[in-house]
Amino acid sequence: MRMFSPDARAAARALRPDADTVDVVVARAAWSVIAEPGDGAAGALIREVGAVEALLCALDRRSPEEASRRVRTATDLVGVDKARARWLPRADPRAVVQALESARHVKARLLLPGDAEWPASLDDLDVHAPVALWVRGRPALLAARRRVAIVGARASTPYGEHLAAELAGDLAQTGAVIVSGGAYGIDGAAHRAALRVDGPTVALLAGGVDRAYPAGHQRLLTEIAARGAVVSEVPCGAAPTKWRFLARNRLIAALGDATVVVEAGWRSGSLNTAGHAASLGRPLGAVPGPVTSAASAGCHRLLREYDARCVTTTQEVRELWGEAPVPGPAVDAPDPDRTRLLDALSSRSALPVQELARRSGLDEARIAALLGILDLEGAVRRTDGGWRRAAR
Repeated sequence: MRMFSPDARAAARALRPDADTVDVVVARAAWSVIAEPGDGAAGALIREVGAVEALLCALDRRSPEEASRRVRTATDLVGVDKARARWLPRADPRAVVQALESARHVKARLLLPGDAEWPASLDDLDVHAPVALWVRGRPALLAARRRVAIVGARASTPYGEHLAAELAGDLAQTGAVIVSGGAYGIDGAAHRAALRVDGPTVALLAGGVDRAYPAGHQRLLTEIAARGAVVSEVPCGAAPTKWRFLARNRLIAALGDATVVVEAGWRSGSLNTAGHAASLGRPLGAVPGPVTSAASAGCHRLLREYDARCVTTTQEVRELWGEAPVPGPAVDAPDPDRTRLLDALSSRSALPVQELARRSGLDEARIAALLGILDLEGAVRRTDGGWRRAAR
C-alpha cells in the first residue's frame, strides 16, 4: 500500500526511532491527516482492528471480514463504505510524509496511545478520542498528576483577566498544570500567569503546532513550547477552522481534572468546553461576575443550568477535584451570656448590677465576672451610678 511507502516509513522512523512498529506510527499519522478530529467512525474502526488494519480497510478494502461490518458510533451506525467517501479525498501519501517531516522540522513529537506520556483521561472520549497528538515541548505534562483547564472569553474584561491570572498563577506555583486553548483573553492570561511563576502550562490548538494562532500570540506560544507544551490532534500545516475549535474544546475538557470558566458570554465557546466537561463527569467551576456584565452572563448560566460550582479562590478550585479544604484559624464561638449582657447595657445611662440582672436574666455573680472581662477590653465603663457601654 502506498501509504506505507519507504519514504513514509523512513520519515516515521526518523520522527519516532523509539517506536516498536513503524507502520503504527505511519498509520496513526495518516489517520490524523485523512480524518477530522473526533471522527467516531474512524475511532470505532481503529478500536475494532487497530490503526494499521483500519487504514487498510478504509483505503484498500483489504482487511478482515469483521472490520468491514458496520461500526457502531456514539450516535448512530455508520458503514465503513459511507465513511470511506470522506476519507479517500484526503488519502495522499505525500501529505503523510510531509506531516511527519514537518513535525521533525519543528521538533514536534507524535504521541501515540500506549506511550508513557499519553494522557489516559482522553480515553474517556471513547471512539471520539484523538488517534494521535502532535506535541511541541514537554509531552510528560499531559500525563502529570494534577491538571486544571482554565478557559473563558476572548473579549475579556480586566476583571476576568485579573482573576484568571490569580487562579492560574497560584495553582501553577503549587505544581498544577494549567490547560487552556492559547486564545486571546482569558486563555492568554492563564498561560502567562503560569509562565510568570515558572509553572507548567499546556496550550491545545485547533490548527497545527507549527502555526501560531492567533498570530498575536506567536511569542506566547513559542514560550509555551519551550517551557510547557503546545498540542494538537491535526498535523503540522493544518489550518484552524470553526469545527476544529469546537472539536478541540473536548480535549481541553477531557485533559483537565477540573474545568474552570472565568468569564464567558451567553453564547461563548467556553460553554462548549463546559458542556464537554459536564458530559464527561469532570468537576466544573464558574467564577461569578457583576450581574450587569455581559462578559459574565455565561458563567451565571453555568451556575444556574449546568450545576457548576461557584469558585472564587484557588482553594475552591482544588476542592473541585476532591482536595480537602485547608483548615482556617480557630474561631471561638460567641458567648451567649456576653451577648445577653451587652444587649442589657445602655450607652446613654449607667445601670446597677441588679438592674442588669433583671434585664439579662443572668445571676449577679455571672454578671460581675463578665463585666470584669468587658472592662479590661474597654467595652464597658464603670461610673458612680453603675455600668454602661463604652463609646466606640
